[in-house]
Amino acid sequence: MELRQKRILLIYPPSPVLNREDRCQQPTKDLVVIPPLPPTDLMYLAAIAEKEGYEAKIEDYSQGGDFERDLQEFRPDYLVVNIATPTLEHDLGAVKKAKDILPEIVTIAKGAAFLTLAERIMKEHDALDFGILGEAEETLKEILQDKQTVDILGIYYKENGEVKFTGKRQFIEDLDSLPFPARHLVDNNIYRRPDNNKVQATIKVSRGCPFHCFFCLATPVSGSKVRRRSPENIVKEIRECVEKYNITNFLFWSDIFNLDKKWTLDLCQAIIDNGLKITWSANTRADTADLEMAKMMYKSGCRLVSIGVESGSQYMLEKMGKKITLDDVRRTVKVFKQAKIRIYNYFVIGLPWETEETVEDTIKFAIELNSDFISFYTATPLPGSRFFDYAMEHNLFDKDTSFENAYFYPAVNTHSLSKDRVFELHKSAIKRFYFRPLYILKMLLRIRSFAEVRSYFTAGLNLLLRK
Repeated sequence: MELRQKRILLIYPPSPVLNREDRCQQPTKDLVVIPPLPPTDLMYLAAIAEKEGYEAKIEDYSQGGDFERDLQEFRPDYLVVNIATPTLEHDLGAVKKAKDILPEIVTIAKGAAFLTLAERIMKEHDALDFGILGEAEETLKEILQDKQTVDILGIYYKENGEVKFTGKRQFIEDLDSLPFPARHLVDNNIYRRPDNNKVQATIKVSRGCPFHCFFCLATPVSGSKVRRRSPENIVKEIRECVEKYNITNFLFWSDIFNLDKKWTLDLCQAIIDNGLKITWSANTRADTADLEMAKMMYKSGCRLVSIGVESGSQYMLEKMGKKITLDDVRRTVKVFKQAKIRIYNYFVIGLPWETEETVEDTIKFAIELNSDFISFYTATPLPGSRFFDYAMEHNLFDKDTSFENAYFYPAVNTHSLSKDRVFELHKSAIKRFYFRPLYILKMLLRIRSFAEVRSYFTAGLNLLLRK
């Protein structure tokens, strides 16, 4: 009798829509200019599973689909769930449902929540067999190879009712060794750029960040050493997307994109030398770009950069450990404007030292910079960040603390402002930036298609309806 090929189902659970990258975990419904990103992390894991001989299926149930029907019809041997702190209980409900329908299924969860909440998660959720801490590719590979549990680094499991941890796994040094994400297992058409509504793929170009900002999970999740893929390897993946999937718009995802100028220029040159006619965006620090780099980025197809400005108060920048100055920001914004690259600035309001005055400084600075897009986030102390530890130590949480509206409604008070006041200042900041007549005129003059009209209209309507 022929044995059935083993199957694995990898999911974003039927929870509210969230950008489930471990460092961010952003609910998208309340945020402006933030589209849902494809489940690239699951595509990597699915590619690993396929290499091990498994039949893999990826589903992003936050975008629709029938989880129970898929369990009954696909009947997977393994379930992998991406869990996030803002939707933790929603997400783990999917694990229980899977066990109820398929009692023999092996359930696995991955996510930044395991940095600090692993013991609680494993104790409170009997249906969960394994929790993965850190990068999941090698860990999942060894689980699927049926290695002895105690020999697989990076997992939490239960033995006789006791939670056990096998120890931390080292970060993957050679990112070129990973297979390309299994894009053939997802509907790429779901994931589109917010401005022109074209299909956009996420290319993960590096992992790790050396700066360890107060509020950010990038360093705890991916380490302080920046591990970069080679330009040749990245270009090969881009070419696959262009030729196999007809995708020409890309987000180059990294914890910090252009820290190494030579690598950045080499990547841009490789794109040009390979004749790839693509459009791409990336993030950048405010002190690592110059005009030569910006012009080269534009020449290779870069049309948007996002800059983590965070605050218009130098005092606040120093308190959060950002290691940049306001003049660094001014210079970098000027450089990218000269290179004709659009700019998307991020700001965060509501860190512990925030006051009415520092918020006003931030709003005025955002208007001074006059970038193309901005996001004002409310500060969210996700477990694993230095912010979370500080908030616990200084009793900034209250009985109503919740991460369900992360980055939109504040999770904690500041030393001098209530959560409600921070929220009011947050809403005011967004409207003061976007509803300036000169800004509206500038964006209207740039519109080149009906898709852009629709996108900007939708974004404006969302702003007007914010509560």
